[in-house]
Amino acid sequence: MPSELSEQLTSYLTDAHSIEMQALAQLRTAPELAGDPELGAMFRDHLGETEGHERVTRDLLEARGAAPSKLKDVVMGVGGKGFLLFARLNPDTPGKLFAHALSYEALELASYELLARVAVRAGEPGAEGAALRIRDEEQSMMERLQSKVDRAFEASMRAHPRDDEAELLPKYLADAHALEEQAIQLLERAPKLVDDARLASVFADHLAETRDHAELVAARLEALGGGPSKLQDAVMRLGALNWGAFFQGHPDTPGKLTAFAFAFEHLEIGGYELLRRVAARVGDAETISTVETILAQERAAAGRIAAGFDAAAEASLRAVGVTG
Repeated sequence: MPSELSEQLTSYLTDAHSIEMQALAQLRTAPELAGDPELGAMFRDHLGETEGHERVTRDLLEARGAAPSKLKDVVMGVGGKGFLLFARLNPDTPGKLFAHALSYEALELASYELLARVAVRAGEPGAEGAALRIRDEEQSMMERLQSKVDRAFEASMRAHPRDDEAELLPKYLADAHALEEQAIQLLERAPKLVDDARLASVFADHLAETRDHAELVAARLEALGGGPSKLQDAVMRLGALNWGAFFQGHPDTPGKLTAFAFAFEHLEIGGYELLRRVAARVGDAETISTVETILAQERAAAGRIAAGFDAAAEASLRAVGVTG
């Protein structure tokens, strides 16, 4: 096996272990924030699975004479706790937790898809099999989460004071617009970072859709007598620029960017699923129709990104000097 390929497989395993450490930090607290006994039980069950994933990735690293990165693990663990603090500070904690959990499972799924492909290239069936088994469990968790969106929504509504219900729709629309602004910033830079024509086309096509989404959401806000939050949009755009710098600082940019984009689509999907239910609660048929249109396009974009996992893995390997 070329040394560059062996090093890249070790790097992917190190990243996978760090991702699991962040997942553990989140899942240890998630049950008490879920606001619903079924959701809480689901998070507790997945905590047990995630503890197993952490052991598997650590064992694979040790079998290669490597070890988890203490720095990465600490940074990711702190990040997981930081999100939980953010969720606690929002009145709709269960909804924020649901959307983020769906997105994080998508990030893990994509990461293991890429890891499995690198393991195939490296001729290491043990690592490939482990990656695919964990991927399947992350996929199953995503499906369980999506089946519980109604419970997450109802838990979020219980967390709000009843007399604020009429104000929820503009707030959820403003959150959606801010997410679209971040997506635009990411997608404007993505085609230049992936070094693959097919992936670049996927990102460029979805950029056009995303600009339309931002306009549609802004129109609904204006129809309700409000508008996007300039501060919230600016913060999200700045976050996107920081992510862009992060991707450029890693040699395997195409893989990391593709995994993150897949996760971001699911963050939007989770958010729009909740927004659709808020609109239904207050009887806003126009917003329901708008959200259903956007949701269909976000799901289709996630599918196109997933179809590019092969290309992303190959582009990442080229970026670190692995050819042939």
